[in-house]
Amino acid sequence: MTRVKRGYIARRRRTKIRLFASTFIGAHSRLTRMATQQKMRALVSSHRDRGRQKRDFRRLWITRINAITREKGVFYSYSRLIHNMYKKQLLLNRKILAQIAISNKNCLYMISNKILK
Repeated sequence: MTRVKRGYIARRRRTKIRLFASTFIGAHSRLTRMATQQKMRALVSSHRDRGRQKRDFRRLWITRINAITREKGVFYSYSRLIHNMYKKQLLLNRKILAQIAISNKNCLYMISNKILK
């Protein structure tokens, strides 16, 4: 049987892992086995936190809209505002409503007055 020279495939795989883990601290960036474990852990965390980030931003937008609607000028809560918007078919998502609430409160007051009438 002829001799097979394996070449650089394993070394190329390890260098890819090391490049990914180059910003990790200590042995997590130097030792191959530990670097692979940390790489898998990092990828799992990033996958999980992409969904969590969407959830957190939605909570932030809802909190901002609720804070503005409960101030003077608009006399009801966030849930009533959203419910009345759906009844009147004013379809603005929460991100846009939060941006309007921060940048231009008068515009949000105009929207809520349009809903009330």
